[in-house]
Amino acid sequence: MVNINVFSQILGLVDRDIFNKLVQKYQSDKHHKGINSWTHFVSMLFCHLSSADSVRDISNGLRSTTGNMSHMGISRTPSKSNLSYINKHRDHRVFRDLYYKLLEHLWNRNSPRRAELNRLKRKVFLMDATIIPLCLSVFDWAKFRSAKGAIKLHTILDYDGCMPSFVHITDGKHHESKIAKTISFPKGCVVVVDGGYVDYAWMNVLDSNQCFFVTRSKSNMKYTVVRSFQSEALKENNIIMDQLIELDGDAKKHYQGKKMRLVRFWDSINNAEYEFLTNNFTWKASTVADLYKERWEIETFFKHLKQRLKVTSFVGTSENAVYIQIWTALIGILLFKYIQNKAKYEWNLSNLVNFIRLNIFVKIDLWKWANDPFFSGKPPDKIGQYKLF
Repeated sequence: MVNINVFSQILGLVDRDIFNKLVQKYQSDKHHKGINSWTHFVSMLFCHLSSADSVRDISNGLRSTTGNMSHMGISRTPSKSNLSYINKHRDHRVFRDLYYKLLEHLWNRNSPRRAELNRLKRKVFLMDATIIPLCLSVFDWAKFRSAKGAIKLHTILDYDGCMPSFVHITDGKHHESKIAKTISFPKGCVVVVDGGYVDYAWMNVLDSNQCFFVTRSKSNMKYTVVRSFQSEALKENNIIMDQLIELDGDAKKHYQGKKMRLVRFWDSINNAEYEFLTNNFTWKASTVADLYKERWEIETFFKHLKQRLKVTSFVGTSENAVYIQIWTALIGILLFKYIQNKAKYEWNLSNLVNFIRLNIFVKIDLWKWANDPFFSGKPPDKIGQYKLF
């Protein structure tokens, strides 16, 4: 018989020594008046797990677990006014740094290796940004358009394990390419981005730092074909043409006159042609197309973050409160993916989150349940839709 509920066991995955060092670093418990940083963290993680809509829901939900507070490491539950105040004033960097520490401590050492592109022995980073709309009259600091507010999550996903190795939050007006220019990538890595990041001066910096890029070409790109390759072997892999090109006009000046590779790919499923740019001249053309195809992993991550955790509506309206909710959401998805990775049962992430949400205060062994949620004695191959016949 287990005397600790599932939520308390999930909290147990967070190393308290790591957490306490961050609290000390940012002095976030100074003048806390009983609602310390750990209680704050528990409250916000509960917000995501319970899908709470307000600080009142968080406070009442935690208050209903009276006999389990000590297992969660808290001595009292915060009131809605307490939560509103600390969300506005407690430094969000505590939770930002906690995410990166847990990423190193729990994930990077044990994360699954990529199933696709095993032939490519390089670090692959998928970079993109996603918009989270906000009401400008309520979140007046989140500038986007004249009548709309938004924040933007600029994210770099490490393809090994598919968790963000970098997240930067700005208002919606910041363009992705401006943030990209501030980031240093390790030598020899591969950076995969969509067409919104095409900036020839930045691509030249990547090339000069011996980093490889794969992206979509712009429709108005002007260039001269230096050499073209066509063969039946290429066509078998849906490669229309593999070309060596040189940019024209201002683009040539920004890329310092260096050559690029343009791979034209036919998507037989969508009946569409795509053009990919890269500065690598040794990969197979199909590898360039496969690399861009794997960029969809970051879109999948954004979908999970928005649909499974609480990041499309917020319990606080200040900039600091929004940042705290986003960083605790990232910690939440990291803990979920850690459980998914360690469990013997082949969980789909969305099912795992929903099942944990249903059993959040049930007193069962987390790992025994995660390994065999239906107590069948033998875990099924995979959760999915039941067969009709």
